[in-house]
Amino acid sequence: MGNDGQRDTLPEPWRRRLYLPAYRISAAARYAELSRQTVSRWHHGSGAGAAGMPERKAREALSYLQLIEVAVVAAFRRKGVSLQAVRVAREYAAQQFEREFPFAEMEFARAGRELLLEVRDILPEGERGAIVASQWGQRAWEEFLPEFDYGEDGLATRWFVRGKDCPVLIDPRLSFGAPTVRGVPTWAIRGRRDAGETIDEIVDEFDLAPDEVRAALAFEDAAA
Repeated sequence: MGNDGQRDTLPEPWRRRLYLPAYRISAAARYAELSRQTVSRWHHGSGAGAAGMPERKAREALSYLQLIEVAVVAAFRRKGVSLQAVRVAREYAAQQFEREFPFAEMEFARAGRELLLEVRDILPEGERGAIVASQWGQRAWEEFLPEFDYGEDGLATRWFVRGKDCPVLIDPRLSFGAPTVRGVPTWAIRGRRDAGETIDEIVDEFDLAPDEVRAALAFEDAAA
């Protein structure tokens, strides 16, 4: 793999979207099932104990790769790992992999468990118990991570937001990175439902299966 700068020179225009601010804090929080405060603190936090990246401007939206990292942060938080410990793990991974967005890398999916064991040894005593990688087998580690598909360059290019059993995914190549079901933005499906269309009418309009429409509406917290 080349470095991140070399990736920018690849011909596909959609690659620019990986780095452009496109996701509001509130949207990122909903997709990752985190609180807005947690996402904001991770993304914009500063000061003692904060776990964010303070070089970002306040209220600035997240890029696709930052969104993918928020998905990984959410997985850590569900395991009870503090934001500060996650930040240490991220900084260590960035150094080891020499990548700007290490949580978005296939290398992290492959080697992250062993990396966390190294990170645990450099954390303060009170934080070490939160890093439980030593208790995870490889299968448990893989199940812990969000469900991504990776491109040839090792970057996560598709996020199955509610797992691969659900058709909703985020792919920067589709609908400018909006959540979609078979290329149809979930917000468009909700809009039709809010306008009074039936499930069958939406199915006919977008050539989707009824279960796909219901999954999109559930993701959008809309009544089916």
